[in-house]
Amino acid sequence: MNRRMVLYMVGTVIKIEAALMLLPLAVSVIYKESCTKDFLISILIAVAVGFALTLIFKPGSKVIYAKEGFVIVSLAWIALSVIGALPFYISGEIPSYIDAFFETVSGFTTTGASILTDVESMSKGLLFWRSFTHWVGGMGVLVFVMAVLPSVSDRTIHILRAEAPGPVVGKIVPKMKQTARILYVIYIVLTVVMAIFLLAGKMPVFDSIVHALATAGTGGFGIKADSVGSYSPYIQWVLTVFMLIFGVNFNLYYLILLKKIKSVLKNEELIAYIVIVVISSVAITVNIMPMFENLSDSIRHAAFQVATIITTTGYATVDFNQWPTFSKTILLLLMFTGGCAGSTAGGFKMSRVVLLIKKIKRELQKLLHPRSVSVIRMDGKRIDEATMGSLGSYLAIYVLFFCLFVFILGFETFDLESNISVVASCFNNIGPAFGIAGPASSYAMYSPFSKVVLSFAMLLGRLEIFPLILTFSPSTWVKK
Repeated sequence: MNRRMVLYMVGTVIKIEAALMLLPLAVSVIYKESCTKDFLISILIAVAVGFALTLIFKPGSKVIYAKEGFVIVSLAWIALSVIGALPFYISGEIPSYIDAFFETVSGFTTTGASILTDVESMSKGLLFWRSFTHWVGGMGVLVFVMAVLPSVSDRTIHILRAEAPGPVVGKIVPKMKQTARILYVIYIVLTVVMAIFLLAGKMPVFDSIVHALATAGTGGFGIKADSVGSYSPYIQWVLTVFMLIFGVNFNLYYLILLKKIKSVLKNEELIAYIVIVVISSVAITVNIMPMFENLSDSIRHAAFQVATIITTTGYATVDFNQWPTFSKTILLLLMFTGGCAGSTAGGFKMSRVVLLIKKIKRELQKLLHPRSVSVIRMDGKRIDEATMGSLGSYLAIYVLFFCLFVFILGFETFDLESNISVVASCFNNIGPAFGIAGPASSYAMYSPFSKVVLSFAMLLGRLEIFPLILTFSPSTWVKK
């Protein structure tokens, strides 16, 4: 284990975070808010810690192997959340540090679960910081570091694989640094385009910016008590479309730029994603029609909630906690499927769902034809047995942790439906749940211990379990 390199990279990430805090600082200056000094204090602390780590632990070797990649990502995300919570806590707008930590973890992991009961009273600078953490965490802060800094090693692919969501991660161009830059250019362009569409719908400038940032990261922190319910149907449709856009694998957008449209249209994960969105939207529309005055409202609310749940964004136009059980069941299932691999969405990922279906189909064929030999393919490419084996392992440990979190929350006095949906929401980085933590409520009623547990669940879900497990495994730190 190259410990010095690990701590050096964590220090670098903290310095990057200090630089990123300059944006909300500028917002607080523009609006002449008292939280300006709180951001200054937080930035000074981040700079001091970051420079201390990079100066003390300057590595002799900058080689990064898979083990270092997992540990760097895990510790960097924890450090980001610990430092990122400071402006909320120092300002006193979130008096409890645990609450501030929960809010920050929720932001960086693009979950959107909030402990705030009066979000509209919060200062503009802190509201911007909440949404900006979504944007930073959506693509991945380590990917950002690789995009803007000189390459620290020829093995930085291990960092991307540890941080990027999905079962298979690779380069889209030969050099890792170029891959990171291409991903971020696409990310930035889509964010700007979305902000323009929101402005065209007469949404205020500040609202447009924070919603574009939060939607791009598929996070869902709102700045109003009713999330986005008070905005116009046009704005809600814009949000729906862009949530779905950011739930697609970003590699496909690069293929579109290369004019490889046929490859994009034949992508099995994308096809499954679109089919599930359409079928779910139609089914819910039919089910909730008696609740709304006309068909267009039913379609809009159904499509919006399907988009916000499957992409794990977490906005709400209505309190879907009041919808019929059939619609709520569909939304609960969508919490687990999630968006596409390589997108900013959370969840189990559509590619894993497709591969599991193919694996089940193959096992059924073997029962009927024991001597048959079948190969699982995805987009025409053969999926090796090692990948399928790791998929089974991931599913097993995913279920294990889910049950563990539900068990721990069982010590709370809330009903089982609420606890199960809360765990599903945090573990899959959704945000709103059902029951007491529905879209019209918050997570404020949970105990400090449960908030820490749910924060860990959010980190596990965003980093897809293995990086955190390996980081806290004693064998990882053994020198070999």
